[in-house]
Amino acid sequence: MNPPISTPLSPAETLVDGYFPFVEPLAELPTKETAAATPKISSARKYVLLTIFCLAQFLDSFNNSALYSAMPSFIIDLGITEGQSTWIMSAFQLTFAAFLLVAGRISDVYNPKFAFIAGIGALGVISLSCGFMTDKIFLIVLRAFSGIAASLTIPSALSLIVTLFPEPIAQARALSAFGGSGSLGSVLGLFVGAIFIQYASWHWTFWFLALLTVPIACIGLLLIPRERAPTEDPQLKGFAKLKRLDIIGVSTLTIALVLLIFSLTSGSSSGWKSPMVLAPLIISMIMIVVFFLWEKHIPPETAAIPPHIWFYPNFAILIAVALMPYLWWTTMFMMYTTLWQEVYHWSAMMAAAHMIPLSALSFLVSMTGGFSRLISPKWIILAGQALSIIACVLLSFGSGPEKYWQFVLPGFLLGSAGNQLVYTQTNIAIFKATPPAMAGTIGAMFNGALQLGSAIGLAAVSSIETSVEATDGGFEKYYGRKAVFYFFIGLTTVQALGVLKFYRTLAGSTENVQVVDEKCTEV
Repeated sequence: MNPPISTPLSPAETLVDGYFPFVEPLAELPTKETAAATPKISSARKYVLLTIFCLAQFLDSFNNSALYSAMPSFIIDLGITEGQSTWIMSAFQLTFAAFLLVAGRISDVYNPKFAFIAGIGALGVISLSCGFMTDKIFLIVLRAFSGIAASLTIPSALSLIVTLFPEPIAQARALSAFGGSGSLGSVLGLFVGAIFIQYASWHWTFWFLALLTVPIACIGLLLIPRERAPTEDPQLKGFAKLKRLDIIGVSTLTIALVLLIFSLTSGSSSGWKSPMVLAPLIISMIMIVVFFLWEKHIPPETAAIPPHIWFYPNFAILIAVALMPYLWWTTMFMMYTTLWQEVYHWSAMMAAAHMIPLSALSFLVSMTGGFSRLISPKWIILAGQALSIIACVLLSFGSGPEKYWQFVLPGFLLGSAGNQLVYTQTNIAIFKATPPAMAGTIGAMFNGALQLGSAIGLAAVSSIETSVEATDGGFEKYYGRKAVFYFFIGLTTVQALGVLKFYRTLAGSTENVQVVDEKCTEV
């Protein structure tokens, strides 16, 4: 079933839709002229490059999933609390999300080849250094820098894939492979990390990643063609180019979010009325307001988040919904690997094996993108949120190893399926609601929302769990974890009510959004 003629879906890299509409000519779509202008590159060279781009996406997912099994080792070896250990994950996610906004602009203003090589090379050097760290502060700082490096690889890889594969069908397949490599990285990361933890040490999770970046960087340096960036202006030099990256805006937002996460993670241990908690919390709120005022003040073409973008139909509610999926998965990985290894004394490999349903089912449900052509994404998103709520109810009863098959496994399956539906359909809907010319910014904001939701939410979840455990049974009891599931039930319910109220759709059709001259109107 083809989409209505008035629904020109964005040709942007949604990675889940698997279909590119050509019912109307769009400026962004490849034409015979642009295809002819594309440099002649052999098929073998193209697919070697596609492989290294997919490996870069694989490494970004691996970078986090391989560390879940290492959390108990971090707590013991580095002398940190469970709450502090979340910073090892959050530091990467926070900077990765914040700098996605500027990474795409670097690819456009400078060059995607430069951005990709710099990002993957820096990621390798930083990961190598992480493996030698014995101090928790230095490790967290390096993880933050690795998030910046990793953020450079995604927009640049997508830009290069679109350039190398201008033919629509080949491009769709290449983008699907790129998206699927992330799920593969999550699954294999769990097992590779568990193998290193069980038979070597957590240091090897970083060194292994560093070893993989070397061939990727070398092959990319030799084979990626040197083409002018899409908006590269030869007249712009030095500081003039730098101004177009919105360094001030991105830096302000990043510092604000770091302070916010610090206050959330410190609340349970220092007390919510402590100056060490209140001061960074208040400062972070002020800086977030300053960020949005700054974005309104500067020209839209240089803003990381142009203010007018919030007025596209459904955009704001979809960004709000995007805060949840990664947070749910990250919490499941973090909470259960620590519980199973520290309290139940399972091996790292056994814990990883029990996590398979989370990633395996997500990969299968990601293929349901075509459902949005039969029914509005609104109702599919709501169905996914309902599954997530049911899953959290089941998981709240999983208070012992003997209850894995009865409550935890069904909760994993329903929750993973539900959140994957939400992720997939939100991804599709957000590109339907926005003009194709804004695809780069929209993609960066969507991925940024996924990562920020995980980073900030993980800090909040850790604080909730620690606060309950401090007064009700301690770490070995399940009460703190049960409180987290109640929090998720409430948060998901609020999001579902928001979708029900604010998501605009027409009865009897899918998202019929007409994008004309940077404006969106429903037809």
